[in-house]
Amino acid sequence: MTGLRAPAAGPAIAPADTTTAAPPSRSRREKRRRRASLRAMEAETGLRHRAWWTPYLFLAPALAMVTLFSLWPFVNTVILSFTDARILRGGTFVGLANYRRALDDPDFWVATGNSVAYLAVVVPCLVLLPLALAVLVQTKVPGIGFFRSAFYTPVIASAVVVGLMWQWVLRSDGLVNTVFQKLHVISEPVPFLTDSTMLLVSAMIVTVWKGLGYYMVFYLAALGNVPVSLYEAAAIDGAGPVRRFFSITVPQVKPMMLLVGTLSAISALRVFTEIYILGGESGGPGGGARTLPFLIRQVGLGFSGETGYASAISILLFLLTLVFSLLGRRLSKGDER
Repeated sequence: MTGLRAPAAGPAIAPADTTTAAPPSRSRREKRRRRASLRAMEAETGLRHRAWWTPYLFLAPALAMVTLFSLWPFVNTVILSFTDARILRGGTFVGLANYRRALDDPDFWVATGNSVAYLAVVVPCLVLLPLALAVLVQTKVPGIGFFRSAFYTPVIASAVVVGLMWQWVLRSDGLVNTVFQKLHVISEPVPFLTDSTMLLVSAMIVTVWKGLGYYMVFYLAALGNVPVSLYEAAAIDGAGPVRRFFSITVPQVKPMMLLVGTLSAISALRVFTEIYILGGESGGPGGGARTLPFLIRQVGLGFSGETGYASAISILLFLLTLVFSLLGRRLSKGDER
């Protein structure tokens, strides 16, 4: 009995390839779509798309100016702060000696205290008073445009002219002391410009007076965005002007208040002109009203000016300003949340 023979195996047939070509990736589709959009734009406008770096050609002059007059001076100040450089000669590397000297210098701490006190008094005034002024001049009554212009006039006036005018008003034989003596309010002149504390307060008054109109414009822009319907609804509910101010106006302009606080804090730490004009080159009697910018000028100028030490004080002032700027930014973020 013979066994059954298996049929002969034929040639192997490969299974049919059922896979299709992989679709193009998303990035490739985006690139093709972008190229098609650019071709359509070129055909429609007649403008030819340039390379990616073309816009930077237009920015190059501005970037060069910023680098030359802002970035490089800052870097150079940082470098000089680690040297003993003077006005007429280069310096050698001294490490942190200038910073240690500043921290041990009584004049530095007096100037720092004056700058911080200046900030503590001026900033609240420039946050609240311009807001109240903006609410008053926002009222649409005949002639209000004149008052808006009058309040803004000190902003466009020269700081030197403003300082000289206030010097005439506050000196011992000036307008204020003369009027008060004629009215028998005081028996002897008030030392507005001859006492360090009074000089600092007088400079604060000048700064606030000059900044009122400037920050008033900020608040006018913010008040213009407050919906009138909120005030109408509050008035229907019986809320008076004071209640509407604190319940509607203040919450609505709070982001602008934080911005004004940050800007005025930076300006307060940089104050120089008011102290210089009212108190002279010494910064008041014994230099008692000097601020940090005033001290930097006093230390760094002249034939014996210590450029390295002045640069170190400048960096410390920058760090102090940075702290308050970051604090304002932190408060702004907390308000947004």
